[in-house]
Amino acid sequence: MRRSAWARWWRPEHIRDFGAQVLRGLAQVLFLANPWTGAVFLLTLCLADWRYAEYALGGAVLGTGTARALGVSRDRVDPGLEGFNSSLTALCFAVVLGADRPSTALLAAAGSVVVTILTAAVVRLLHVWSLPPLTLPYCLLAVATTVAAPAFRRVRPGGDGVAALPATASGPTALPLEELGAAFFRNVSQLFFLDQWYAGALLLAGVFLASRTAGAAACAGSAAGILTAWALGAPAERVADGTMGCNAVLVALALCGVFLPATPATLLYALLGAATATVLTPALAALLAPSGGRAFTLPFVLTTLGFLAAARSFPRLTGDGNPGPAPLGRRTCRESSVPAGR
Repeated sequence: MRRSAWARWWRPEHIRDFGAQVLRGLAQVLFLANPWTGAVFLLTLCLADWRYAEYALGGAVLGTGTARALGVSRDRVDPGLEGFNSSLTALCFAVVLGADRPSTALLAAAGSVVVTILTAAVVRLLHVWSLPPLTLPYCLLAVATTVAAPAFRRVRPGGDGVAALPATASGPTALPLEELGAAFFRNVSQLFFLDQWYAGALLLAGVFLASRTAGAAACAGSAAGILTAWALGAPAERVADGTMGCNAVLVALALCGVFLPATPATLLYALLGAATATVLTPALAALLAPSGGRAFTLPFVLTTLGFLAAARSFPRLTGDGNPGPAPLGRRTCRESSVPAGR
């Protein structure tokens, strides 16, 4: 008697395969396809707040499982490309709506499934221009949810919105030396909504575990974000908490070693992109604030897509004679045999 497809799925080797895909989904938040890096990221979340770890892991499981159930190509499922948007979505809901509320858990589960479908749509749309979806699906759903939440009492009791008119920056701009180091690591930790500087240090260690190139690019992006924000007179408090420079980290990773080869030319290009994303961060925050929305990683998405599209005109950046962005499966920033470009 032939075993059913369901029974075959529960074979030990299939479970191990799925577990690796889920951990790679967590690692793909920082463009990595290494399951050990994903495990480090999960451990970091546990140390900071075990509830956040539950949501992030649950989101990655649901996103990856939904993609597998719907028959998404293994070229996307195996390297974790179907897990990072859902993981970020679930984690975002926990942070914004309250991790202890049952309605948040249900909404995070539904959001993890919906964002997987939205990812497929964005992949189809951007494939026309040979551009990756990045975290655009997560951003679209997260912004929509934060704006709509006050309208639903079971989602946000009392309907207390967070809409506010943007205000002129105020406060001291001088950053004490001890806060400078903390800001460097918080630029990384804020990608997982974590405020602890040591969480950023652990996350960065996980990046270096997978790729020294990626680790160096992340460090360069964090430094560029701090320098840009300080040079333009951003309040020291905003620089120190990592919210000004977190998008710069992702841009630097994307443009130096992931979608473009890691060379001195692309490093300079990536640092310019990191500075651009740092400036774009408060701009988008001001645009979304009156409706109660947040920028999340939209500055990274818009900057990276723009710089990748522009790279088609710069053959010295793409590393070949034909102007164009690097293939979506480029592995220059990874030390893994699994395609990881997203």
